[in-house]
Amino acid sequence: MSVTSRLTARRLTVRPGALGRPRRLAGIAYALPTLVFVLVFFILPLLLVGQMSASDWKLLGGDKGINFPQNYGALNNNPLFWPAVEFTIRYTVIVTVLLIGLGLGLALLVQESSRWVGMLRTVFLIPLAVGLAAASLLFWGFYSDSIGPLNPLLQSVGLIDDPILFFATHTNAFLSTVFMIVWKFVGLYMLILLVGLQAIPTELYEAASIDGGGRKQIFRHITLPLLRPSLALALILCVTGSLLAFDHFYLLTKGGPDNSTVTIVQLIYQQAFVRQNLGTAAALSLVLLGALLILNLIWFRLLRRGTAVA
Repeated sequence: MSVTSRLTARRLTVRPGALGRPRRLAGIAYALPTLVFVLVFFILPLLLVGQMSASDWKLLGGDKGINFPQNYGALNNNPLFWPAVEFTIRYTVIVTVLLIGLGLGLALLVQESSRWVGMLRTVFLIPLAVGLAAASLLFWGFYSDSIGPLNPLLQSVGLIDDPILFFATHTNAFLSTVFMIVWKFVGLYMLILLVGLQAIPTELYEAASIDGGGRKQIFRHITLPLLRPSLALALILCVTGSLLAFDHFYLLTKGGPDNSTVTIVQLIYQQAFVRQNLGTAAALSLVLLGALLILNLIWFRLLRRGTAVA
């Protein structure tokens, strides 16, 4: 064998795993910033919250010693805890049904391309450009009985005789806030479901029409089963966002009237920054985090099971 042949053979003889090592190092380098971000902004704060939940931790006084499980037991003794849980669950159910139902209806409305579809999609998505805090203040102005234009408008067309006090009763405050949330986010869920609808092959609809399938049958047996992943994503986003509701209730109703619109996150805020009891607030935060994890695991399991069946 010549010298050139021996050198070529030596270059071609590479130790096992030598080519994969640079790729592994590159993968680690790409993943390292995300790992650092998760560690600094999620894992470490979560550990700190866990320590707070097991301690008598005051906002200004700091850690005054372990008192586990007193902070968790204090939740049941808080007169606002169970009303806040009940109100948050009721709000979550109503908002989820409205947002996903209306979002699906709007997605079906603008699914087909036509002359006015582009304008309708833009109109439905415009509220997403408004921040939640800005939208809350905007609707507070609309609802105001002193400066708001809504009451004078309704009186001018003869729908009401006396101004409506939108935040004076529990029902009015709740419905006013729900209306604002639906206006703000229905375009987002329309977009999510519209993407899912456009991913369904048109050949399936054509074949079903040739076989004599009606609109209801096509929607039930083709659209809904193939739209399941998009519906699951919309459901997870809506339930998670609703359970974490804070900004709009804090700005619109401030938990009133008579603490009837206090959400779980508002209760956490009150415990932490009004009563200055970070231990109880941390315990409630971990309870809420556990509930969210359980719900999301259930959604993913149902989604996986439904996809396997389909």
